[in-house]
Amino acid sequence: MLEKLANAALFQLGWFVCVVGGNSLWLLVAVGALVIHLLWISSWEQEGRLILSVVLIGTAVDSALRWLGVFEFMDLPPLIPLWLMLLWALLATTLRHCLLWSAEPWWRASLLGAVGGPLSYYAGGQLAGVQFPYGHLPTLIGIGLLWALLFPLLHFMAQRRAEDNRS
Repeated sequence: MLEKLANAALFQLGWFVCVVGGNSLWLLVAVGALVIHLLWISSWEQEGRLILSVVLIGTAVDSALRWLGVFEFMDLPPLIPLWLMLLWALLATTLRHCLLWSAEPWWRASLLGAVGGPLSYYAGGQLAGVQFPYGHLPTLIGIGLLWALLFPLLHFMAQRRAEDNRS
């Protein structure tokens, strides 16, 4: 139980630092949260592939949304900012720990994704100055639908990685 609470606290600390700090030296605090997770709660051997997989999927999804004009960031690169990539890594650390309760049944992950995804994007957008050119409501509805599909997929990946580690 203590590890799940620590995992949730590390994620929240990392989320806040990434969103408020952007691509600054504050990202070292978020990297520190990730390292503490890997040293105290889990390990690179157990979750490294999952973290990398989630970062790749998340970067592809959010970069596509950026390319489609759903988000507007201050910087100009074609991919999402580094702080948002780090958020995906931090999210990956929660899948087998503090958010494990939402993995089954699948609809629980879908419901959490449909509600939590848009809330996180909205709060993060407000704090980080990310613009939603299509308007808040249509964007958040679209993100909710996307996350209703994406979050169960991420949980499925986490379960597969856990099974691979046991074999």
